[in-house]
Amino acid sequence: MNEHQDGWLRARWRRSTEAVIGTAATIAGTAVLVIGLTAVPAAAGAGPAERGPLNAPLAAPAVASVAAGNAFSCATGTDGTLWCWGSNLAGQLGDGTTTSRSTPARVGTATTWASVDAGASFTCGVQTNGTLWCWGSNRKSQLGDGTTTNRSAPGQVGTATTWASVSASDSHACAIRTNGTLWCWGSNRNGQLGTGAAATTPTQVGTATNWASVTTGFAHTCAVRTDGTLWCWGDSSNGQLGLGIMSYRTTPAQVGTATWTSVTSGYAHTCAVRTGGALWCWGENGYGQLGVTAGTQSSPVQVGSTTTWSRVNANNDSVCAARTDGSLWCWGNNTNGQLGDGTTTHRFAPTRVGTATTWTTGFSVSNHSCAVRTDSSLWCWGNNANGQLGDGTTTARSTPAQLTLPG
Repeated sequence: MNEHQDGWLRARWRRSTEAVIGTAATIAGTAVLVIGLTAVPAAAGAGPAERGPLNAPLAAPAVASVAAGNAFSCATGTDGTLWCWGSNLAGQLGDGTTTSRSTPARVGTATTWASVDAGASFTCGVQTNGTLWCWGSNRKSQLGDGTTTNRSAPGQVGTATTWASVSASDSHACAIRTNGTLWCWGSNRNGQLGTGAAATTPTQVGTATNWASVTTGFAHTCAVRTDGTLWCWGDSSNGQLGLGIMSYRTTPAQVGTATWTSVTSGYAHTCAVRTGGALWCWGENGYGQLGVTAGTQSSPVQVGSTTTWSRVNANNDSVCAARTDGSLWCWGNNTNGQLGDGTTTHRFAPTRVGTATTWTTGFSVSNHSCAVRTDSSLWCWGNNANGQLGDGTTTARSTPAQLTLPG
């Protein structure tokens, strides 16, 4: 893209409030957790959320996973229900309207949702029967239905019943099937699909059948194979592919020779956990999102010396990661308090979120963040201009506040 287009897209990607219409989000790909809620009428706002002190959870329905989009959130329940709230200008909440919600709204009546991921202004989810569904903005065919028509309710992607997981970003998405194949669709301006051309429906990436996980950034994609190798492709103008280059790759390229357990992609950076628990990041570092004080890095650089990291999640220019002791740490852009440390100060090193040691690996960060604790309670913080914290207000919060889902 030319300089003018890049500036325009970056502004949209980083926007945290108001018209989050085509903004970039998934950034960082992954962003999925699960939640257990009880049913309320479809397409209706749920009861007001309640706030509690950081270390005193309220009694609430069990929560399994959560996904933070650009200015909206979605969560699945252990009962298989799906709930979304926040900005809905493109129908990304999936409740059949384009009305924004400041409290959780039920997505249809299905009780078979297994996972969900939130992109910039669209959402995708997998049901327990292996079907894949997407809704919201479809400007770049990111819904995978062969059209560019927005959808305000879930629409099935093809007829396959073998989908295992999905990752949604600004304008492309990728998913893995139960046979280990990887499929991508949507915008391919920077080669982020890994297929050589744009695709309006899922298109297989290469012929490998051993893909384990995938994460989609703004214009790049990374994935881990079952043998622990890490592969990235797409835009690397800020070194976000970790290949030591500042250009592009249109097909998957292996990142070094190390073995990895998980990976996440932000706007123009990537972080991953190696076998052994060490955390590494690379790419753009304007807000400290690499967790180090250095500038842009085109190859992986280790974040501190800790070797107890269990999972990492990034979106835009913010990152959060959990350790095996149940503590949660965040760093990078903190303009909206999304790092949860009680400030709006950008952090160039992991900063602990409170003192709790009960955080699970179910958390998601954007311009706001949400996370699940071991007691299945859900907590959110950061930007709330569109009601994305789900507490019935538009008041931002710089520390975690509990969200009580409809019970």
